[in-house]
Amino acid sequence: MSKKTEEIDEDKMRETRTKCKNDSAKSKKQKQVVKEVKPVEKEVKSLKEEDLLVDSGADSDDDGDSLCGSLNSDDFDSDMFDSEDDGSQRETEDGDGESSEDKVHGHEGLDDNDEENEQVDSENGEEDGIDEDSEQGEVVEESDSSEDEVAPRNTVGDVPLEWYKDEKHIGYDITGKKITKKEKQDKLDSFLATMDDSKNWRKIYDEYNDEEVELTKEESKLIRRMLRGEAPHADFDPYAPYVDWFKWDDAIHPLSSAPEPKRRFIPSKWEAKKVVKYVRAIRKGWIKFDKPEEEPSVYHLWGDDSTLDQKSKHLTYIPPPKLKLPGHEESYNPSLEYIPTEEEKASYELMFEEDRPKFIPKRFTSLRSIPAYENALKESFERCLDLYLCPRVRKKRINIDPESLKPKLPSRKDLRPYPNSCYLEYKGHTGPVTSISTESSGQWIASGSTDGSVRIWEVETGRCLKTWQFDEAVKCVAWNPLSDFPILAVAMGRDLVILNTELGTDEEQNTIKELLNLGNLPEQSTSVAAIVSWLPDEIYGGIKIRHFKNISYIHWHRKGDYLSTVMASGETRGVVTHQISKKLTDKLPFKIRGLPVCTVFHPSRSFIFIATRKNVRVYDLLKADGPIKKLETGMREISSMAIHPGGDNLIVGSKEGKMCWFDMDLSSKPYKTLKNHPKDITNVAFHRSYPLFASCSVDSTAYVFHGKVYNDLNENPLIVPLEILRGHSTKSNGGGVLDCKFHPRQPWLFTAGADSIIKLYCH
Repeated sequence: MSKKTEEIDEDKMRETRTKCKNDSAKSKKQKQVVKEVKPVEKEVKSLKEEDLLVDSGADSDDDGDSLCGSLNSDDFDSDMFDSEDDGSQRETEDGDGESSEDKVHGHEGLDDNDEENEQVDSENGEEDGIDEDSEQGEVVEESDSSEDEVAPRNTVGDVPLEWYKDEKHIGYDITGKKITKKEKQDKLDSFLATMDDSKNWRKIYDEYNDEEVELTKEESKLIRRMLRGEAPHADFDPYAPYVDWFKWDDAIHPLSSAPEPKRRFIPSKWEAKKVVKYVRAIRKGWIKFDKPEEEPSVYHLWGDDSTLDQKSKHLTYIPPPKLKLPGHEESYNPSLEYIPTEEEKASYELMFEEDRPKFIPKRFTSLRSIPAYENALKESFERCLDLYLCPRVRKKRINIDPESLKPKLPSRKDLRPYPNSCYLEYKGHTGPVTSISTESSGQWIASGSTDGSVRIWEVETGRCLKTWQFDEAVKCVAWNPLSDFPILAVAMGRDLVILNTELGTDEEQNTIKELLNLGNLPEQSTSVAAIVSWLPDEIYGGIKIRHFKNISYIHWHRKGDYLSTVMASGETRGVVTHQISKKLTDKLPFKIRGLPVCTVFHPSRSFIFIATRKNVRVYDLLKADGPIKKLETGMREISSMAIHPGGDNLIVGSKEGKMCWFDMDLSSKPYKTLKNHPKDITNVAFHRSYPLFASCSVDSTAYVFHGKVYNDLNENPLIVPLEILRGHSTKSNGGGVLDCKFHPRQPWLFTAGADSIIKLYCH
C-alpha cells in the first residue's frame, strides 16, 4: 500500500507543477493594474463554490507546492490577510511555527479573532488550493476591452455619498429606479455573526454599492504586498538592468569626462557690452518705451450703454432715460414731402385723438422764428441739470446711531478718586497768584503773586505760615523736591532767589545755612559770567542769582542740587543750569534752536526736555550732540509742559486751547490731541502716584483727566475726561486760572487764580 500511495503522490506533484508553470505564464500576459478593490461576479462565485466544498483529505504539502510558482515563502509574512497556503507552507518548512506566531503578534491590526480565522482557513487550505488551481487552469485570458468590465450596480456617478445620508435610497440603477439601502443590522447581531464566520476578515463593506464584498486570494496577496511596501505583482523586477540613454560610437565612458569649460563660470563680456549699449541708448532717448494707454475719463452722453463699463462697476446701475432722436419731420425747415397739405390736416381732425398725430411738421425760414426758441436755452440747461443730478446708482442708506460711533470709555464712578469739589480757599494775596508749588511731603504749599509777595500755607488748615515781600512781581516759585532740604526758589524779573523756609529740624537748618553761605565763590568762565552772577541776599539771608534777561520759568532736578532757568528772550543762551552745592552755573553743551518756553528734567534719566514755541526737543546732558528726539506738536505756540512719572509720556499745553499727549515710545507726533479749553492753557500737571493729569486755562476752568499708562507696549494709554472745575472769578484783568498743581500724595488739585485766591479741590 505504501508504494502505491507514493506513486499517487508523485503523480499529483507533477500535475501541480505543470499547472503552476502554465499559470505563471498566463499571469505574465495579463495586464495588472492596481485599483480600488471592487466586487467581481466571477470571484464571488468562486468563493461561494469554495465554501461548499468538503475536505478531500489531501496533504497540506501538496497545497504548498501548488503555489510555489507564483509566490515564495518570503511573501507570506504575518498579516491579517494570511491565507491557508501560508499556514500550510510554514508547517512544512518550520515545523513548530514559533517564528510565525511572533510575527503575527507583532502586527498592529491583528487580534485573537484573526488568529482563529487563520487556523480555520488553514484546515481547509488543501481543498481551496486545489480548487483554485483547477479554476486558474480553466480561466481564459482577459481582454483590454471596456465592454468586458462589470459595471457597478450604482450609476449615481461622482456624486458624494453624503448627499444620500438622510435618504432611504442610494443612487439609481440603469433603468432609473431608486436603489434602496439595506437595513442595518444591530451591532450586537452583526458582531456575533462575524464571530461565527471564519472568513469575516476577508469581507469589506462597499459604501458606493451598499453591499459587502469578499476579497479573493489574489486580491489579498496584492494588498499584503502593498502593505509591505513591495510591488503589487510578483513578476515585477525592481532591479531591472540599466539602459544607457546616450550612446555614441567609439565610446569608452558612458558620458564625456571632460571638465567643464571656463566660459560657463565667467560672466560673458559680450553680454555686458550689449547691456551698456542698451543703457546708453535709453538715456539718450534712442529707445523709447510704450506708455500704458490711459482710459478716457469722459464718456459719450448719448452713446449706447452696452459699450460702457459702468455696468460691471455697479451692480444696480440705472441708465439715464433715452429720448427718441429727432427725424426729418421735426426739423424747423423740413422737406416739402414731410409737410402735410390742407386736405391731410382736415383728415386729421376727423380722426380719433388716440390715432391723431401729436406733432404736425411746419416750415420756418430760420431757427429764431420758431416759437419755442425763446425757452430753448433754458430748457436745454434744465435738461443738463436733470442728467447731472439724476442718481445713476441706488445707494443704500445706512442708519447709524451717532452714539455708537463714540469710543466706549469706562464710567467715572469706576475711576474714582479724583478732585471734583472745592474744599478750601487760601486768601491773603492782593494781586493775581501767578505760581504755586507743593512741598514733597504735602504738608505745605508756596505761592507767588504779582503783588511781590511769596507765602507759605499749611495745606490742611489754610493758615499762612510765612511771607516774603519783594519789589518785583513774582513770576515763578518752585519747592526743592528733597524733603531734607526745605528751600524755595523764587523767580522775579532777572533775579532768582533761593530762600530758606526754616521748616526743617535743627540739623537740617544747619546744613541749609552752610549750603546757602556763599563764602569763596569759584571763578566762572567769561561766557558764563556774561550771563549770570552769584550774589548774597542781604534781606532774607539766601542766595540771589542775577541773570542778563528776565526769567520766565524754573524747574528743579530730581536730586535737588540742580536747577534750570529759562529766559524767553535769551535765544541760544536762554537756558542755563545752576548747581547749588558748588555755586556753579553751566551753559548747555548744545545749541538751542528757537526761543525757549519751558524746560523739564527726565524723572529717571539724564535727559532734559526743552520746549520752544512750536516743538519739543529731547537732549542728553551727558553728550554734546544734537537732540535725541524731536516732538512735533503742530501748535501755534506752546505755553506749558509736564512729564509723566514713568518718563515715557508727555503732555504739552498751548495758547490756542489744545493739549497734546505724546507717547515717546510710539511716535514723535501726538498720540492724542485734546481740544477742551476755548482760551489759552496756562499750565498742565501730572500726579505723582495717581493716574491723573490736569490743565488750567484763562477761561477760569480746570479740567481733570484720567490718564492711565500700561506697562504693556501693545496697549495704548487710556485717556478719559473726568471733571470740569469752576469757581474762580472771570472779572479780573487777564483772568482765569494761572497755575495748577497736584498734591504729592492725595488726589487733590490746587489752582491759583487771577482773583488772588488759591483753591483746593478734593474728592
